[in-house]
Amino acid sequence: MRTIAHAATAVSRPIPVNAGIGLRAEHHQAVVDTRPPVGWFEAHSENYFAAGGSQPEYLARIREHYPLSLHGVGLALGSAAALDRAHLAQLKRAVDRFQPALVSEHVSWGSLPGSHFNDLLPMPYTDEALMHVARRVRQVQDALGRQILLENVSSYLEFTVSEMREWEFVSELAAESGSGILLDVNNVYVASRNHGFDAYEYVTKMPLRAVGEIHLAGHSRNRHGNLEILIDTHDTHVCPEVWELYAFAIRRFAHVPTLIEWDTNLPPLEELVAEAHLADRQRELAHARAA
Repeated sequence: MRTIAHAATAVSRPIPVNAGIGLRAEHHQAVVDTRPPVGWFEAHSENYFAAGGSQPEYLARIREHYPLSLHGVGLALGSAAALDRAHLAQLKRAVDRFQPALVSEHVSWGSLPGSHFNDLLPMPYTDEALMHVARRVRQVQDALGRQILLENVSSYLEFTVSEMREWEFVSELAAESGSGILLDVNNVYVASRNHGFDAYEYVTKMPLRAVGEIHLAGHSRNRHGNLEILIDTHDTHVCPEVWELYAFAIRRFAHVPTLIEWDTNLPPLEELVAEAHLADRQRELAHARAA
């Protein structure tokens, strides 16, 4: 097994258009043993902060054969509490060590002074919140020495004080901060069903040059009386409606790489690979129809 220090000398390889899959510890050994035919892997940044141990060692080995993206969940960019500099320093060490082609976080908040929530909570879509998040994103990008992508999140409630629609907030945030956008198509669909907006309008309003990655995942449907709520659970296959929205999205963002996320109730690695290949076929079919 090679050392982590070796990975720090590697040159970052660009992410291909071919779909990738999220890397989970349960699949580490299978990935190393079989080198599955996928375009790339995305790893949750926080899982690889450790200076040593099996997790970063596996990532170093996988990084030798595949392009890599690091996807964070812990910076809480929208929180009012001061930016967590210790967390940011750990992220920078991971970025320097593994040289990912893409680094991403979420347009959300999830902490108060002394408290962290186990969720990615939506922002109030106001000018004040926009300037606050943009300032923190610039601080992160300055610390990392690179642009990051910001992902839209699934949501189940909306703030009554919001002054703009979510897609306007995300687009303006990218312009103000100089970041890119990670367009999670499943999250768009989930939020559109929960809040009653047009998912296709959302995708259409995303700035063409800002979108640098697309996510796909499965979700769950919960019923409370006559009310149906979609929950972003990442525990099943992508549903037909999200595949349809994806086909629409990739006609607009033709050369943007796609990732399959699956975080709980993990299937065998082969099933995740098959889902990535389905995304590739969906892309090919959408482009053939557009030609």
